[in-house]
Amino acid sequence: MKRIAVFASGNGSNYEAIATACANHNLDAEVVLLVVDKPGAYVLQRAEKFGTPVLAFSPKDYAFKSDYETIIADRMDELKVDLVCLAGYMRIIGDVLLSRYGGRIINIHPSLLPAFRGAHAVEQAVEYGVKVYGITIHWVDATLDGGKIIAQRAFEYDGNDSEEVHRLGQIIEHQLYIETINKLI
Repeated sequence: MKRIAVFASGNGSNYEAIATACANHNLDAEVVLLVVDKPGAYVLQRAEKFGTPVLAFSPKDYAFKSDYETIIADRMDELKVDLVCLAGYMRIIGDVLLSRYGGRIINIHPSLLPAFRGAHAVEQAVEYGVKVYGITIHWVDATLDGGKIIAQRAFEYDGNDSEEVHRLGQIIEHQLYIETINKLI
């Protein structure tokens, strides 16, 4: 059984999809750690429901990114983490985590990369007026949303409501992330 760490910053619906798939034996894995960079994030309530161990921190409490990334990497080493799944984690992964977990970190992004990288991809796509949106799962490297693409899924939308695009995309995200993790493990 593979051991997964999930990183999140907010609501945590992708964390919950992964934890549910593990609990229902739809993934031959277990979530052994949730890493959260916002101590008040809703995902913490979801983690409590599943009994997932949590490492919550506030980056502003550290002088350097390498300080908190070392703590995270050490904890993941202790737990023998096989795969790291970024699920709405709104921080760029730095050198410490990449050096120790490179090739084992994946991310889910709400656009068809390489288009619309970064934190406001959906809003950028809506503003641009695209008619086909999508979800990408990719390996994490030192570039912003630039790692090798693992999986993508597109959907059509002919409106201009970014909240609706997020809602439609999340339905696909939850399915595609589980399918992709299954293939990787």
